[in-house]
Amino acid sequence: MVREVTVGEVTFGAGHPLVLVAGPCVIEDEDTTLGIARSLKAMADELGGALIFKGSFDKANRTSIDAFRGPGLSEGLRILQRVKDELGLPVVSDVHDVSQVTAAAQVLDVIQIPAFLCRQTDLLIAAGNSGRVVNVKKGQFLAPWDMTNVVAKIASTGNQNVLLTERGTTFGYNNLVVDMRSLAIMRQSGCPVVFDATHAVQLPGGSGAASSGQREFVGALSRAAVAVGIDALFWEVHQDPARALCDGANSLALDKVKGLWQEMLDIDSIVKRTEAP
Repeated sequence: MVREVTVGEVTFGAGHPLVLVAGPCVIEDEDTTLGIARSLKAMADELGGALIFKGSFDKANRTSIDAFRGPGLSEGLRILQRVKDELGLPVVSDVHDVSQVTAAAQVLDVIQIPAFLCRQTDLLIAAGNSGRVVNVKKGQFLAPWDMTNVVAKIASTGNQNVLLTERGTTFGYNNLVVDMRSLAIMRQSGCPVVFDATHAVQLPGGSGAASSGQREFVGALSRAAVAVGIDALFWEVHQDPARALCDGANSLALDKVKGLWQEMLDIDSIVKRTEAP
């Protein structure tokens, strides 16, 4: 049985309805971030969907040294605090170093561990000790059953509030593939499972000095994952993906979110009704 993990008024797992974790890849500026957050909040209110807002304050693993990384820890957390204060949304962002965890935990409701860092023991333990919910993205190089070791590291701190995110596995050069079985396998750990549909269609380094992507497949993979049975979806969204400063090629256009979100809620309701005892 997948345990229940609560973030404010949002609950993951234990048969609760699908949660959407959504927002821009990176915090580009204050107005853009708040604009996306307001649009998503309005959709959530209309659809009755559970929403957590995401936005990275620092993309420390960009392909090129010249790539835009974000506003940094202090400014990024200030903007995310505005999202919380003005819209009442829980927020999640990535940490890349132990030194960031304490400050991040003052603002973030969910601390996210990037896929490339999912085996960094000190970072996992620091995140666990923060007392916040910890979302770990499965490394592109790991089998789904390997994530039980990741969970054990965080659980060693006494923190059982762990989410696991699937974002695809390296498949040849500049490509990822999603094994839908991994969603069911990771749920056997007892942790709620998130499917990151937008990073799953990323082509890492596919544009030479930047990653590329195939956003046209976000809907198809999202439908499949929700039908398999997951606890949350993760979408990177932007008003104008072609102009996004990070991951635009695999980001979902904001005006496409509402219709697709409704589809996901409809599929989820069928799956959860079928799974109910």
